[in-house]
Amino acid sequence: MATLSAEKTGEGESDDPTLSVSGHVPPSFWILALGSIGVVYGDIGTSPLYAMREAVLAATNKTGPITELIVFGVLSLIIWALVLVVTVKYVFVLLNADNKGEGGTLSLMALAQRVMGSNMVLIPLLAMVGAALFYGDAMITPAISVLSAVEGLKIITPALESYVLPITLAIIIGLFAVQSRGTASVAALFGPITLVWFVAIALAGLAHIGDNPAVLLSFNPVYAVNFLGSHGIIGLVTLGAVFLAVTGAEALYADLGHFRKRPIQLAWIIVVFPALLLNYLGQGVLLLHSPETIENPFFLMMPEWALIPVVVLATAATIIASQAVITGAFSLTRQAIQLGLLPRMEIRFISEAHAGQIYMPQVNWLIMLGVLALVIMFKTSGSLASAYGIAVTGTMVVTSIMAIFVIWKYWKWPLWAALAMMLPLLAIDVIFLGANALKVFDGGYVPLALGALLMLIMWTWRRGSRILFAKTRKSEVPLLDLAKSLSKRPPHQVPGTAVFFTSDPESTPTALLHSLKHYKVLHENNAVLTIRTSDSPSVAPEERVKIEKLNDLFSRLIITYGYMETPNVPKALGLASKLGWKFNIMTTSFFLSRRSVRASRHEGMPVWQDHLFIGLARNANDASSYFRLPTDRVVEVGSQITV
Repeated sequence: MATLSAEKTGEGESDDPTLSVSGHVPPSFWILALGSIGVVYGDIGTSPLYAMREAVLAATNKTGPITELIVFGVLSLIIWALVLVVTVKYVFVLLNADNKGEGGTLSLMALAQRVMGSNMVLIPLLAMVGAALFYGDAMITPAISVLSAVEGLKIITPALESYVLPITLAIIIGLFAVQSRGTASVAALFGPITLVWFVAIALAGLAHIGDNPAVLLSFNPVYAVNFLGSHGIIGLVTLGAVFLAVTGAEALYADLGHFRKRPIQLAWIIVVFPALLLNYLGQGVLLLHSPETIENPFFLMMPEWALIPVVVLATAATIIASQAVITGAFSLTRQAIQLGLLPRMEIRFISEAHAGQIYMPQVNWLIMLGVLALVIMFKTSGSLASAYGIAVTGTMVVTSIMAIFVIWKYWKWPLWAALAMMLPLLAIDVIFLGANALKVFDGGYVPLALGALLMLIMWTWRRGSRILFAKTRKSEVPLLDLAKSLSKRPPHQVPGTAVFFTSDPESTPTALLHSLKHYKVLHENNAVLTIRTSDSPSVAPEERVKIEKLNDLFSRLIITYGYMETPNVPKALGLASKLGWKFNIMTTSFFLSRRSVRASRHEGMPVWQDHLFIGLARNANDASSYFRLPTDRVVEVGSQITV
């Protein structure tokens, strides 16, 4: 796969900064690999808690006998799902499809849009679907993971069964409550704790494999094919449960920017993949020898003396898995805001050293309420398993489709070669999606309904913003014409600098027109400022600001941010001062347009969608806070417009 990276980057073996040119592996590489074990693999690493149980229950229709054919067939399906979906698709293909080191659905969208053009509606539509479904995953993962770990208490003693639900709810509330404090100090423990987890589940599986080495025959894909061919609709239902073993694979790609490609790949090959295989094989042997352990084969395969430590370790591992999904939701939301898919929301920076560590209160509490509702509604991890999977498979299908465009146009592969690589993987994703679709009425409707709601919000915000932009532009005067006119007959001037925000650098900002109309004065130094979002995750400081002097009164400034960056206008204007533009925060006033949006029955969107857009706009975070402007230097000028 080094050839993929070489063709993409043009830099051969040096495309990954975690490895030196000489081939020496620096200490930071191993730190990143250890960190990726904790964050990247937390979700997929806790799948053995419930995946094997649910798959075998589905294969036996919950009441039938557990036979060798069933166990070997389920194991073979799990093994080859891990090989094809995780190892081939994510570890060795998609990790090479990075956008300047960043991965994930929206990064892939930005990359695909760059090469296919922004007018292609399919790509942002696919990205919205993938992003919307991710939030369903972000709610179900903490619910099913923590619940399945705490259910180990029932194995210790049935008397603790009534405490499972309250303890689960308490852990989830505590997990979300500490988000505002930051996770930097705890994150240092993520890797070591999860590494201990993988070692523990590998040893537990290994201890049972020796009882029946014939279980290794399940590596033969014939067992998987025969099982599906002989079980009809039950085989498809089982396939939906088998998919639980690969949930979390999207995190491989989404966390690419945090840990780099090669550390993630090495962690999978050396630690995670072998540990998962050994544990699933061990559970298979246990079920063959003791079918009654289907109640909870993961915990029942442990020695009695290890039960309490393993329950504690499992709970820690599931909290870590949940943490990774929550922080992923924060990052995804910030990207969606920058790409114009969601309204502005409050972003708090919780680390002076790491800009990527953010906290978003609205997102945090909404996800927490969703997780608590799921736990109370479904009560057991077995019931929640029916709701799990459909959101993740949907995201995987979206990722595979967008990857075809990237491999074809960005990597410059022939179309037939791109299709030859991705269509088989896409077919597997579609089959898994179809299998999970059978669970819609058993709980799968939850992530679908949530995804549909978020999709509607994103589509409405994107469409409404474009209508608003087009209407505003119609009423605005060309900036060059106004600048020329005012330079010939300037109004009364006052000392200082005025910065007027606009989304269109060619037109006069509404705030400037209203200011002239009402105050009939002009500052001695005026800048028309446009904030743009690049299709790259970040922008170099030297490319941040562009300045064009129109005349003695006016300058045009364009500040560009990557889709993973949060704008800080005063800091960017400090860079502009180094380019010759005079800037002093104490003598600068920032003029913002505050639009009062009203619904229109005869144009734009349907009235119900107008009202949804207006509601989103009213609840959007204040522009001055989002752009990090000093509140005592901001002037807002109101106007009214219909959509």
